[in-house]
Amino acid sequence: MSLEAWGWNDHFAAGFRNLDREDLEPGRVSLEFNQFLRVETASGPILAETSGKLRYRAASRAALPAVGDWVALRRAASEEKATIHALLPRRSHFTRKVKGTRTDEQVVAANVDVVFLTTSLNQDFNPRRLERYLAVAWESGARPVILLTKTDLCDNLSARLAEVEAIAAEVPCHPVCALRNEGIDHLRQWLLPGSTIALIGSSGVGKSTILNQLLGHERQQVREIREIDDRGQHTTRHRELIRLDDGTLIVDTPGMREIQLWDVEEGIENTFEDIEALSAQCRFSNCRHHREPGCAVNAAIDAGQLLPGRVVNYRKLQLELQELAKRKRGARPPRPSRPGRIND
Repeated sequence: MSLEAWGWNDHFAAGFRNLDREDLEPGRVSLEFNQFLRVETASGPILAETSGKLRYRAASRAALPAVGDWVALRRAASEEKATIHALLPRRSHFTRKVKGTRTDEQVVAANVDVVFLTTSLNQDFNPRRLERYLAVAWESGARPVILLTKTDLCDNLSARLAEVEAIAAEVPCHPVCALRNEGIDHLRQWLLPGSTIALIGSSGVGKSTILNQLLGHERQQVREIREIDDRGQHTTRHRELIRLDDGTLIVDTPGMREIQLWDVEEGIENTFEDIEALSAQCRFSNCRHHREPGCAVNAAIDAGQLLPGRVVNYRKLQLELQELAKRKRGARPPRPSRPGRIND
């Protein structure tokens, strides 16, 4: 299969030429597991690991290859394995802070054109969490598209659509019921040969079912809704780049139990563009939108033009970024990864 079938274009070709290394060949990372990566090359997939030199020079985990990345590798003499010696410049990358207390960045998917932000319409529906996902998506450089799944479990679809419209008026939104194959055809407008789409969302929102419908067969295991709380169960365990028959590339990701922010100032501005515009009209330039006199944001809330919860979440995400900035200033430089080890 050609490199173009995996999204190769002039941007990545230029980055590879700049390496000026005749001993290397390009490939795209399609799967991460343990210390190995599966890389798609012009002659087929091959298992690879990152060179010790590349790991040592990486300033952070985000500087190491992730699913969707284009890399330059050298095959071993047996040609059964390869070593990655360089990471080609990314066009976009969807990132978050790593889970837990460590202050480091994790690339969830690289070189993505469209992000399907997937959230279910059962009791798990949460506009505030969707705002968080939108901020990260806008910052990634990819185009966000919202998928509202499990319409069969929603009694008030029009109300839910109105809630999404209130927080993401400029973002395309598609209600779907993947189990019944309803609304899936509307997603095909985003499927283009060579383009890359990332499926992002919490555990159990139906990403695997959507992927199965797009594939036309059951590649990803699907588990039933848990009766106790109406939530689907986590089935995807690895990030993987999958090629559809029409040439579209899909990054399937495990469900995210949390998505902590990482450098999303511009993403927050785009997500809360209405609040940002109102802030410019406040009497004081440092208005915190609590109860300061002349606050245009609070005036909009009082007039019913702005949801109070949206403003609370706006403040919350800004405070989270401020706390992250403090932690980054106080964080020690990361230690080089141990040879042969890429932490999940």
